[in-house]
Amino acid sequence: MGFWDDHYSTDTYVYGCEPSDFLKTHGALFLPGGCALAVADGEGRNGVYLAGLGLDVHTVDASRVGIEKANRLAAEVGVSIRTEHADLANWEWPHAAYDYIVAIYIQFAGPELRSSIFGGLKRALKPGGYVFLHGYRPEQIANGTGGPGDPAYMYTEALLRREFADLEILEIVSEDKIVNEGYGHSGQSSLISLVARKPQD
Repeated sequence: MGFWDDHYSTDTYVYGCEPSDFLKTHGALFLPGGCALAVADGEGRNGVYLAGLGLDVHTVDASRVGIEKANRLAAEVGVSIRTEHADLANWEWPHAAYDYIVAIYIQFAGPELRSSIFGGLKRALKPGGYVFLHGYRPEQIANGTGGPGDPAYMYTEALLRREFADLEILEIVSEDKIVNEGYGHSGQSSLISLVARKPQD
């Protein structure tokens, strides 16, 4: 078993069953009938939420255990999602396939892989499509309430503005708040989020 299979091998949902607060606050931007990709969606909480909004949802994750739990959560909620077991380090990103791409706490990737993933996100967006990115700032390490222990894996506003300079950046928000998303993300947290739109051709 790999790290993530071990991580998710528990009777409970590590990050809870509810979607990220960040995602819920932007729910009005997701139009029913659209096609969405949930990247590294783990146990499926965000993908299941999007399916509940009437979207055609594709979730990708490197953990077979996480995918099994995502499918179980979808069945319990009464929605349908398409799950795929894949490692984003070598996944073939489709071209202009999704109206929405959601990447929540995908901070398992160091700088080189992270830049490749960000490029894949942009490639896979349809013109006019949105990317929603949410994670930790370097200040999170002092909190010790989730995320990697290496600041190189964290996001800063300057990093996001540089990596997504070819998109229309609608918002970048840094905030410090108490998070309660399962026992995996619990407590005072230093967060940053991005909403950006791919220009029309």
